[in-house]
Amino acid sequence: MEYDRNYVMTIGGKRVEARPAIDVINPANETVIASVPDCSREQLDLAVAAARAAFPAWRAQPIDARKALVRQIGAVLAAHAGDLARLLTSEQGKPIQDAEMEIAAAVYWCDGTASLDLPVHVNEDTPERRSVTQHVSLGVVGGIVPWNFPILLAIFKIAPALIAGNTMVIKPSPFTPLSLMKLGELLLDVLPAGVLNIVVGGDEVGPWMTEHPEIDKITFTGSTATGRRVMASASANLKRMTLELGGNDAAIVLPDINIEEMAERLFWAAFANNGQICIATKRMFVHKDIYDAVRDALVAYARTVKVGDGAEQGTQIGPIQNHIQFTRVKALIADAHAKGLVFAVGGEVPEGKGYFVPISIVDNPPQDSRVVCEEAFGPVLPLIKFDDLDQVIRDANASEYGLAGSVWTSDLAKGEEVAARMDTGTVWVNEVQYLSPFASFAGHKQSGFGTENGLEGLLEYTSPRTIVVKKNPAL
Repeated sequence: MEYDRNYVMTIGGKRVEARPAIDVINPANETVIASVPDCSREQLDLAVAAARAAFPAWRAQPIDARKALVRQIGAVLAAHAGDLARLLTSEQGKPIQDAEMEIAAAVYWCDGTASLDLPVHVNEDTPERRSVTQHVSLGVVGGIVPWNFPILLAIFKIAPALIAGNTMVIKPSPFTPLSLMKLGELLLDVLPAGVLNIVVGGDEVGPWMTEHPEIDKITFTGSTATGRRVMASASANLKRMTLELGGNDAAIVLPDINIEEMAERLFWAAFANNGQICIATKRMFVHKDIYDAVRDALVAYARTVKVGDGAEQGTQIGPIQNHIQFTRVKALIADAHAKGLVFAVGGEVPEGKGYFVPISIVDNPPQDSRVVCEEAFGPVLPLIKFDDLDQVIRDANASEYGLAGSVWTSDLAKGEEVAARMDTGTVWVNEVQYLSPFASFAGHKQSGFGTENGLEGLLEYTSPRTIVVKKNPAL
């Protein structure tokens, strides 16, 4: 199907139009591709009221019926995958094949999450008493989605929230609202009215959601700085919350790797989605015995990678998604130059249209440099030489963040041993960024709290309720 420029919110099972107020920019050429509504306070109240009204009937449905409808969300995504992927590329900037992979992953997450069950735990069952703990829905969930994976990260929240029996109001980033808004329209004939409401707006809408007295839980993915504000705002009425926040993920590359086999994987560990992944490698520690060889292999591979408009055939890395982030990444590069750091490749941002930053690898910067200490969230990778394993583990852990990390080695037992010493929520050995709807994903330290995915992630959208029955009152 062909998409027009008329994008609407979904509230109470209806298409809700409003005066277009937010321009959506294609980051590859800086053209305005659409204008979308800026949700008013009254419209947000309508969305929350619609979710609240839909909640009793939705909660009362058998869980298998709710699962079936979440699978239907996946089926709708699959049926419109091509169109949604092209729309996603136009607003986010990622190459079309990456957009297609994101849609496919969202379909898989719908199906995978729908295979999970809410457990019922029998605590005690004696002649005197039976005690059972159930997990029951919370009510209305507010979801706030970032711009790097606008469909997949929305499904991370929508699928478990709905399966657990909650209704939802979800807000995409104003930088990338189009694909989720269109999904909302496509689901109008699939979900009961009010079960899933999609609003879009600027900086005011998020705080309105986090402080709203009729929203029972907030699930937020974004920066740690914003996460702190979300937590403070939600504290007024003790909302439940899940915060998946920033990361400065470290990779430790041991000297026994096969460089020829690993170089491409090491490269994409850092530069997939243009480095705009919370679990991308942001600091790469390489043993001194192989440092030069790894650096040269990464530089050689980088020179073969096409950076450009994601809609163009053969593009492997697109632009930075928005001008604000583009400015931040340029400032990080400028600071590296000002401090006299050496770039093994890249480091010079071209003039012209589009938010393009070249693949940039910084050659062995000091530990206290900004490019090491700060999360770039762009195609800038510090490559750091080490010679002592205990020290490099301390260096890897010396961060306020603790989202994920990785170890690269031919010795799997050694890899697991090192992984167990890394203070992060997820550690991979010989890969990165592998997530599953069946495995918990959670951050340590300032990378947030709460869990997404897996049974633990599903339970985040519930409260435990224990029912105790005294079988014989006379006893």
